[in-house]
Amino acid sequence: MEHTLTTPQGKLLRRPRRVERIVAGQATSDGAGVKLTRVLTQPLQQRLDPFLMLDAFGSDAAADYIGGFPSHPHRGFETVTIMLEGRMRHRDSVGNVGLLEPGSVQWMTAGRGIVHSEMPEQNEGRMAGFQLWVNLAATDKMTAPAYRDVPPAQVPVVALGGGVSVRVIAGHAFGVMGAVTRPTTEPLVLDITLPAGQSIDVAMPAGHNAFAYVFGGTAVQAGSAADAVRIDSERMGIFANDAQADGVRLVADAAAGGAARVLLVAGKPLHEPIAQYGPFVMNTTAEIHQAVADFQRGALAS
Repeated sequence: MEHTLTTPQGKLLRRPRRVERIVAGQATSDGAGVKLTRVLTQPLQQRLDPFLMLDAFGSDAAADYIGGFPSHPHRGFETVTIMLEGRMRHRDSVGNVGLLEPGSVQWMTAGRGIVHSEMPEQNEGRMAGFQLWVNLAATDKMTAPAYRDVPPAQVPVVALGGGVSVRVIAGHAFGVMGAVTRPTTEPLVLDITLPAGQSIDVAMPAGHNAFAYVFGGTAVQAGSAADAVRIDSERMGIFANDAQADGVRLVADAAAGGAARVLLVAGKPLHEPIAQYGPFVMNTTAEIHQAVADFQRGALAS
């Protein structure tokens, strides 16, 4: 599903956002010992509301991922798994079964509760991708769980001038509706490929929180020419909220030999309290206690 724009990508923004902060992420493990980098951590949840977590994983060593993510519960938010390389199998307590393959996306709404597993379907080769957690509003936290597999062919691709391309995973960009749209939080999730020296302008509402994670091996400059900040590969840049800004500008390092890959994420903040205990994200401590009790008595698996 490719949408080709024949006009070259130029400087379309009047006032690009500046980069407020660079984040390196923390090496950790999750599931049954899967090694990953936690880029968006709990201290950043209010700043990047409605986003709760971003994990980046990528390894050629099977020992780093072979344990996978055995059955575990969630309540109160949505998980977005973006697969770059490798294959993982999803199974959940609602009866869904799906395959994550290179280029695919899994969007799961935990809602009132779901128990699922994500296990590798390979014992060698590279496994790489992201998992993003998107909060649900208080009024939606106890909604029925839902699950959607988006195969690679169903993720729209916008081809811009100069070899720039954008996979529109969620939201609306360049006149194209993404594979997933969500009310309330209005997430924009773009997988951008920027050849060396090329630039892209992405419009977005000034009130939305936004960040970019660079993962293609090539650094990008973000912001206007006057205040551009370098975001190195495997780093996240958090964009300032400026009422006068109309979007984000990214420019790939002109001296680099290859293309930069950038995961650009933005969304409308909920401005609600966040209470988290592991895989449960609610608004109050009492709701967390209830989630734990419901899981212990098996209510999340039904």
